[in-house]
Amino acid sequence: MPILPSITGPRDLDRLSSGELVELAAEIRAFLVENVARTGGHLGPNLGVVELTIALHRVFSSPDDPIIFDTGHQSYVHKLLTGRQDFSELRSRGGLAGYPQRSESVHDVVESSHASSSLSWADGISRALTATGRADRHVVAVVGDGALTGGMTWEALNNISDDNERNLVIVVNDNGRSYAPTIGGMSRYLNRVRTAGMYREMHRKSDRLFRAFGPLGRAVFRGVRGGTHGFLSRFANNVALYSNLDIKYLGPVDGHDVEALIETLRYAKDYGAPVIVHAITEKGRGYQPALDDVADQFHAVGRIDPKTGGALSSSSGTSWTSVFSDALVEIGSRDDKVIAMTAAMLRPTGLAAFAERFPDRVYDVGIAEQHAVASAAGLAFGGLHPVVAIYATFMNRAFDQVLMDVALHRAGVTFVLDRAGVTGPDGPSHNGVWDLAMLQMVPGIRIAAPRDAVRLSECLAEAVAIDDAATVIRYPKGDVPDPITAIERLADGTDVLARGDEEDVLIVAIGAFAEVAVDIAARLSARGIGATVIDPRWAVPVQSSVVSLAARHRLVITLEDGIRVGGIGTRVRQVLREAGIDTGVDELGVPDEFLQHASREQILEDAGLTVDKITADIVAQVGGTRIPVAKAPGQTGALDLSLTQKR
Repeated sequence: MPILPSITGPRDLDRLSSGELVELAAEIRAFLVENVARTGGHLGPNLGVVELTIALHRVFSSPDDPIIFDTGHQSYVHKLLTGRQDFSELRSRGGLAGYPQRSESVHDVVESSHASSSLSWADGISRALTATGRADRHVVAVVGDGALTGGMTWEALNNISDDNERNLVIVVNDNGRSYAPTIGGMSRYLNRVRTAGMYREMHRKSDRLFRAFGPLGRAVFRGVRGGTHGFLSRFANNVALYSNLDIKYLGPVDGHDVEALIETLRYAKDYGAPVIVHAITEKGRGYQPALDDVADQFHAVGRIDPKTGGALSSSSGTSWTSVFSDALVEIGSRDDKVIAMTAAMLRPTGLAAFAERFPDRVYDVGIAEQHAVASAAGLAFGGLHPVVAIYATFMNRAFDQVLMDVALHRAGVTFVLDRAGVTGPDGPSHNGVWDLAMLQMVPGIRIAAPRDAVRLSECLAEAVAIDDAATVIRYPKGDVPDPITAIERLADGTDVLARGDEEDVLIVAIGAFAEVAVDIAARLSARGIGATVIDPRWAVPVQSSVVSLAARHRLVITLEDGIRVGGIGTRVRQVLREAGIDTGVDELGVPDEFLQHASREQILEDAGLTVDKITADIVAQVGGTRIPVAKAPGQTGALDLSLTQKR
């Protein structure tokens, strides 16, 4: 009989023998391949932590002993062992989230799924447990080695080592990778540990020797391992880093040997002070197509054939990422001062082609966005023009560096924000909806949201030519739409995409909403309402043509793929007021709330950002009539004051 269906919670693992735990691991891998192949999701990382997650739940008592995953994409096995085995709607509305989610289970602690924060969480929780008389409970942080490249990890380790009277276990899930192979000094350090032949051979021999003497021998082996580390480190220098931090180090342990993991974790649990358990795992373990994928070992996949790993749902269009990739290579071939930076996401952000063409002009800093941005300011000071490619949601982490290191110093740095706006299935932590509101407050910054591939290439070329200010190019996830030919290009670069017979409504379309805006204009025209649609090229600062056109229209609609509170619409409203123009502004965007996982289309429909809903709202406001009333000085048209409402 299969074992997995009988696991309704972690304590069901207690009754299983060592052999049954191995069988369970095999069943979980088969389950993951079969189910994730149907829905898409993070496959490789979860195949690599099967035995590790089983051992964690066998030794610790979640939720009394909180287990924190960094990052949460490696939590699928954790979901299975905590009673969540319906993966049929994974990452879809109504189904399981792709990351830990508190509303799903008391076993899920941290939802954010932005790397390198787990040790800070663990530090805080363990201090709280001690302060509130629950010091007998344990806190476990499972951190991928890629997350160790982030500065927060080392800030946390510094504080954890300052207080050794806590039950805190740090499990380093060392598979040598984040998205791609992990880079930097920490990676080289772990690689030495992972590949030190003398250390591994001596460890295996001593393990076999002590195991021959049964339970007592195994207990003695666990007890002397700390002492042997000091001796062995003379040869392999394996634990010097952690010993200098005054944190107990156990390992390396085979991350696919359930029995060895359980023994090591039990020792860590009983130690009574912070412990680091170094588990060596293999991303994509047990699934050959993942192991054969040199790029990222099936880190994240769409729908695939579970037998071959071949993609079943591939887009026939051209992605925004690939358009940026080609444009940057072209620019780089003309200007050798243009360099590229990434935070451990060379391929996902489209920098692989640039790295292949100009290998000495790409810097991968690991999962360290703050460092990337501050370093980019230094590179700009040195005479280069850095192009920093980051997912929009991760840009949040480096706001201070954009403000104080780049903008304050008038550094010529271009930020390219992929996956901007509503992304959907990955949930609240991965929707890139904050960048427009967050970054537009930076003095001197210029922000562009291209509507199509041609506009992206144009804006990128303009951005890298600006050497005294921060520039931002942001675009959504997915494929670029068909080009929208402008009726007219105005003097400031603003493109007019549609123009009605009357100047009733001015629609300022930001980026991905250009196509929607043109469709709305056509529908309004059919109802006798004239609409002008413009793509302002640079959303920030507000272009002069937006001001002059707003003065001639009765209502301004701003459409943006970001939160409307403090967004581009808010800025347009302020600029118009400063210019003495009283035209009503309706600011349409995403609500200021955390958007749960669903498709992009579902989220936009919930937010009222569909062609039908927006058209109906405009018709209700304008009503097809033109009522002249007093305008502010200098204005050329009339304004119905009933139109000044704000959504």
